[in-house]
Amino acid sequence: MAKNYEALAKTILQDVGGRDNVNSVAHCTTRLRFKLKNIKKANDDDLKDTDGVVTVVKAAGQYQVVIGNEVADVYEAVLKEGKLAGGGEVPDDYGEDDDTRFIDKAIALISGIFQDILGPLSAGGIIKGLVVMCAAFGWLSTTSGAYQILYAIGDSIFYFLPIFLGVTTARRFRMNQFIGLAIGAVLTYPSIVAFTTSKTVLGALFKGTAFASEIHTSFFGIPVVTMNYTSTVLPVIAAVWFGSVIEHWANRWVPTVIKTFIVPVVTMVITLPVTLIVIGPITTWVGDAIGATMSAVYGFSPIFAGIVMGAVWQVLVIFGVHWGIVAVTTADLATLGYDPILGLTCMVCYAQIGVVLAIIRQTKDQNLKKNAIGAFFSGLFGVTEPSIYGVTLPRKVPFILSCIGGAVSGGIIGAFGSRLYMLPSMGIFAIPAYANPKGMDTMQMIGVVVAGVIAFIVGFALQILFGKKYVDQEYNEKQAKKAELVDQEVVKGTKLVSPLDGTVMPLAEVKDEVFSSGAMGQGVAVEPTNGLLRAPADGKMVMTFATGHAVGMKSNDGAEILIHIGMDTVNLQGKGFETLVQKGQEVKAGDPLVKFDIDAIKEAGYTVTTPIVITNSKEYGQVRQVAFGEVKTGDKILDLEPLEEDQLDQDVAAQAQLS
Repeated sequence: MAKNYEALAKTILQDVGGRDNVNSVAHCTTRLRFKLKNIKKANDDDLKDTDGVVTVVKAAGQYQVVIGNEVADVYEAVLKEGKLAGGGEVPDDYGEDDDTRFIDKAIALISGIFQDILGPLSAGGIIKGLVVMCAAFGWLSTTSGAYQILYAIGDSIFYFLPIFLGVTTARRFRMNQFIGLAIGAVLTYPSIVAFTTSKTVLGALFKGTAFASEIHTSFFGIPVVTMNYTSTVLPVIAAVWFGSVIEHWANRWVPTVIKTFIVPVVTMVITLPVTLIVIGPITTWVGDAIGATMSAVYGFSPIFAGIVMGAVWQVLVIFGVHWGIVAVTTADLATLGYDPILGLTCMVCYAQIGVVLAIIRQTKDQNLKKNAIGAFFSGLFGVTEPSIYGVTLPRKVPFILSCIGGAVSGGIIGAFGSRLYMLPSMGIFAIPAYANPKGMDTMQMIGVVVAGVIAFIVGFALQILFGKKYVDQEYNEKQAKKAELVDQEVVKGTKLVSPLDGTVMPLAEVKDEVFSSGAMGQGVAVEPTNGLLRAPADGKMVMTFATGHAVGMKSNDGAEILIHIGMDTVNLQGKGFETLVQKGQEVKAGDPLVKFDIDAIKEAGYTVTTPIVITNSKEYGQVRQVAFGEVKTGDKILDLEPLEEDQLDQDVAAQAQLS
């Protein structure tokens, strides 16, 4: 096979009807699987003759180009050449003409990575919050089996977050998803986590600074700065990105026959040591730097520090670098008995859910409303990831408004001088952590409560006043596209009448695999008793043949109708047929289209079973046979039902897959 994948990809795209004819493309072990807008535009014969293409198969609504063992390489070349998205994913940004801003790309990337796990995140947050609440009210003992099991159910997705993110990040970077999963699993592997508490210390880096890091092990003599990566975000995302680069590089030179196992070996053996030695520590030190900076800012002004911390906290959470603040808090609690820094952020969650509640009121998108309600209840217990990644961040301005509300909450906590005296829980259950065990400071506690209430009000009010137009932008665009589809003739419901006198039969009973399989489209067949074919609907003739054996028309309601008189009757070269219409001619239901001699056709050894096929069946919700047995010309035989709401959504989504 030719190794010039770019040239092969260009040829394939050209012969499937061009990039604009492609809705989506994916691949399996041997085949490129295209979903085409119009399968008739594909050039089967040229594709089959192309060096590097084994054959072409049309099945299950897909146009399948069989490549063989090198399909993954050809697939990558097709994506790049056509600027397409694979497997129904959001398109990656190719090409120099893409003027999308970096911040928009980053937001789309982060939101996309978290999108598939929002449900479990919401569930985990709600369960965890309820369990903590039960313990706080004395309904469950923290040493009981029930508490520990339920807490594990709620906390597991957060603890093993790198594993989940390994899969979803790999999908975004078009990497083997199970390699991404393996990268996340290694970062949370017990012995890797255990290094952080090992009593064996081989040395330390940056002693006496905010970046002080102990070295507990080495890799072939190279010191490894051990970090705890459970519940982190940025390290695994950076690691999977690096791994995708290595995997794509390995795919280019590893021989095809051993790619299946050698490429994963090469990818993991290079990616994971580099992650543990370089990527992980660097991303962790970013958090440490933020923690040290905020400590200095607090010394300058607690109120200003509160405003800054409240404003940026959710941004730090997005990238998973907020753990540097937690590290500072742990150190302060150990040495001072209290910490003022992390305490500035504990009510930010209520600004976030204030915005979310406003969005629940404002949105017309029922899917968004459903997700936002779950995110709201999760946020009540302090778990805002579902709110951030699934609701506010993708819409940008609502997220910014929540950061403003967070800044207000942080400033209030700073003004009251509220401090943490233990590591806090989540949301409302963080309030007890502000109680000084040496003597209750009522004003500190009041400050925290006031901050939470005002943050909620500010977030809600800002979204109501300034954020509404940003809530349903994407939804409104989809609705507009759906309206366009509804306005197109192809999605309007219609009814077709029988073009013949005779007996109706299901298309599956036609003794021809092309028709009976539904590959050409859905419909019915008629065994005619007279030799005059009439129009089944009002419309225009779009296809006639000199042989007279078939005609094609498009109804005024958009149905593309193929009527084929008999099987293999093209071989009669027009004998026994007389075409009564011309291509482009307007016709009314019942107008004569073709005369044919039933006896002559049968004497020549051919059947006259006549399929009536809707070749654009996929643009309808259902093509339903409504007549059975004997019919007369003009009797209703097919009901073409319009697309349902979810099918329209799928059509819009398919169109959106093109970059």
